[in-house]
Amino acid sequence: MAENTAPNNAQNAESTPSLNALAQYAKDFSFENPNAPRSFQTPPDSAPEISIQVNVDFSQLAESDFEIDLKLEGSAKLGENVLFAFDLTYAGVFRLQNIPQDQVHPVLMIECPRLLFPFARQIVADAVRNGGFPPLYIDPIDFVALYRQKAAEMQAAQERGNAPLAS
Repeated sequence: MAENTAPNNAQNAESTPSLNALAQYAKDFSFENPNAPRSFQTPPDSAPEISIQVNVDFSQLAESDFEIDLKLEGSAKLGENVLFAFDLTYAGVFRLQNIPQDQVHPVLMIECPRLLFPFARQIVADAVRNGGFPPLYIDPIDFVALYRQKAAEMQAAQERGNAPLAS
């Protein structure tokens, strides 16, 4: 005798946690090559000092929709000379459904930027290449470690009594 499992499957689908990317886009982007063409005359055996900062922020758009901003800022310097600099905010709109409340913040700050990162990385690589340099492929980012670091900073700030108001 066959069982009718359609109602159970529909009920399970309605309660299954899901994360959906509704849109993704370059929100703000700048690339500077301030010393061109002199910056192209660097000695071939010299390696520039590259620095990159990463930040993640979010805002709630609707009950289950959130905009995530992945901010990448970086520069390459040779001594005091800036070879190039970039500033990218790559964003996405994500819908979270049936995610336990205590897991929403980690999903927003870890999983969403993890999904956005490959696209932001490619934008930076293409811009650096189009600026006349070899493409800069940013190493993968450990968003779990970044999340833990920010949580520890916030906890330390709270303990000092000057906690930031923003997430």
